[in-house]
Parts: sequence; C-alpha cells; structure tokens
Amino acid sequence: MLENIYSFKITEDTIIEKILDDPNLAINHIVLKPEEKLPEHNANSNVYLVILKGLLTIKLDLQEQAEYSAGNIINIPYGARMNITNKSHHILEFLVVKAPNPKNYGGN
Repeated sequence: MLENIYSFKITEDTIIEKILDDPNLAINHIVLKPEEKLPEHNANSNVYLVILKGLLTIKLDLQEQAEYSAGNIINIPYGARMNITNKSHHILEFLVVKAPNPKNYGGN
C-alpha cells in the first residue's frame, strides 16, 4: 500500500486533535461549541483555516474581527496574533493546516 491513512473524529463535542505531524505538514482538527474560543496565540507557521461547519470569528493583530463561514479557507501569515471564537449558536468545525510544519519553519 503506497498511501497513508489519517483519521479524525466525527463529533460535536469540543475537541482539538492532531491529525498529521510530518516534516512537511501539520494538520489539526478543531470543534468548538457555541461561545467557546481558543487561547489567543501567534501563528507559528503559514496557517490555513479550512472551515468545515459553522461560523468562525477571528481577530488578527490590530484588525477588526471578521467572520467566515463553512466552505472558506483563511490564510494566516506567520507571526500574526490571532484570536478565534465561535460566537454563533451552532457547532464550529475546522481544520488547521500548517505548511511547513512549525518544527521546520525558519530553521526552528
């Protein structure tokens, strides 16, 4: 078998799970219930947020907060300060794709 298989949970419970962590790429799967949020942090690589379900509210650096719905991919540059919240009344589910893997970003 040439392919590798990576699985993630299908759930409506709050979850932050690492799906893939190889030298080229890191992928996390996140589900947030209404009014939940992630801790504010800086992007440690080029980050792509792939919104699968719900409405993601994000504030980047000094910008005004913005909302993005399922079907959107948001690119966050390395080092940007981000604050992600589920301000809706529905489940928010998204993938966090980091390329390159933060372990390999800028020689870190």
